[in-house]
Amino acid sequence: MSPAEALAVLAAGVGAGTINTIVGSGTLITFPVLLAVGLPPVTANVSNALGLVPGSVAGAIGYRRELTGQLPRLLRLGVACLFGGATGAVLLVTLPSKAFDAIVPGLIGLALLLVVLQPRLARALQARRSREGAPAAPAHGGPALLAGMFLASVYGGYFGAAQGVLYLSLMGLLLAEPLQRVNGLKNVLAAVVNGIAALFFLVISHMDWAAVGLVAAGATIGGIAGARVGRRLPPTALRALIVAVGVVAIVQLIVT
Repeated sequence: MSPAEALAVLAAGVGAGTINTIVGSGTLITFPVLLAVGLPPVTANVSNALGLVPGSVAGAIGYRRELTGQLPRLLRLGVACLFGGATGAVLLVTLPSKAFDAIVPGLIGLALLLVVLQPRLARALQARRSREGAPAAPAHGGPALLAGMFLASVYGGYFGAAQGVLYLSLMGLLLAEPLQRVNGLKNVLAAVVNGIAALFFLVISHMDWAAVGLVAAGATIGGIAGARVGRRLPPTALRALIVAVGVVAIVQLIVT
């Protein structure tokens, strides 16, 4: 890797760490750059997964205030994400990449729709529960959220582009929490998925350690910066950014 290529990978890591902390989809920045500097697709994917872990951890630390009081929920959802991420990592080395290509843009599109409609849907669900005398929504989202987070984490362990958008749409709809507190959860759970996938890849796949180190250094810087920026965004602006990033993800996945 030449000095110019190394600088490009480092810069991509900064961008990915920043956008992952605020929204997600940082893989759409780093993965193409790793391919451009000559890494084979699978090596680029697994090196990227490991390299982004420190950025996710840095972002989660930056959101520690929003995580206050959410430890029981985090542990509950973390188990589902852990098993989902491990499943996705196994699928990466056993299934052809074409297996997910057809459905991923549709999943992201649905997630974006849920993000846009989340406030209205949440109010409608609450009003319906009140009219019918039903109990309030489960504090941890119930079985529907566990199942949804498991499936989203399978995808995250497999590739991960726009994984954060999927998380935010599911938790935003099924948890009675402000979007910034949901974003704090997203950062920790993304770190769990990236971490378990990276551990699996360490055992069975080849890493490019120079790429891992550069992405990790950049993602850590980006994670710190992203937390400072993301925590200051009002919910409307954060939703707009989520939609913008998601649309870019869909376009890139379709045209590549």
